Amino acid sequence: MAVDPEKCATAKTVLRQALAACGGNTKDEAVIAAISNIQSLNPTTAPAYSDRLLDSNWLLISAPNFPKGEQLPNGKYAYTLGRLTFNMFQPTALKLVINRVLQPVLLLGNGEQRSHDIIVEFTTIDESLPQLRGIVRNQGVCHPISERVLQVEFTGGILALQDPNQMDGWQAVFSQQRHSPPRSLLEKLMSGLFRLMFGLVPPQAMNPKTGEVSFAMHRSPKGRLEILYLDDELRITRGQRETILVCQRQ
Repeated sequence: MAVDPEKCATAKTVLRQALAACGGNTKDEAVIAAISNIQSLNPTTAPAYSDRLLDSNWLLISAPNFPKGEQLPNGKYAYTLGRLTFNMFQPTALKLVINRVLQPVLLLGNGEQRSHDIIVEFTTIDESLPQLRGIVRNQGVCHPISERVLQVEFTGGILALQDPNQMDGWQAVFSQQRHSPPRSLLEKLMSGLFRLMFGLVPPQAMNPKTGEVSFAMHRSPKGRLEILYLDDELRITRGQRETILVCQRQ
């Protein structure tokens, strides 16, 4: 079915305006209506198999969907480090503001599998510490299982310094990854269960040259991601928990 380019352009403008008016909340009624409209105009019939359109460095333009976030007066969102990283990195209670979220999608060279990393650029906002700029990279892979659906699997994560000039302060805050705070018996049991079920390899020592800390999941759970809209500018997806994300091509 041929799609009118002018209608698509208008629908994208309406969506961008609706997102701007509500801080990127994809549960807002105006945003829901705009997404429903643009979805009906999707020019790509099998987006999960559209290699040329899938591969890009995508920038999130809707609100982040990590749990228990707080929108600040300037419109940005704040989370604890634990909420961004499945409680894998210390200190879990450290408060961060998200500067932007990127998702590079690239063919990995082994069939139809692609990267599905989520890169969160952040700045710490703890008043007792210097402001540090860093990156949380949740590593993942995906591949198509139908014309509109990707299977997604996360494989690990990296906590990394963004500004090399802040290495001393970075090491002072993030170097003690193996010394977790006291936990209850239940928390210890759950941690052991996760390690067994998901092949979880928790963070070890920080790389003293790069400031990086990482963890791995060798048997992570698999999820599904439906592509609602895809063209040369925008990508709109819906996850298993009905979370909708809107990204623009960089």
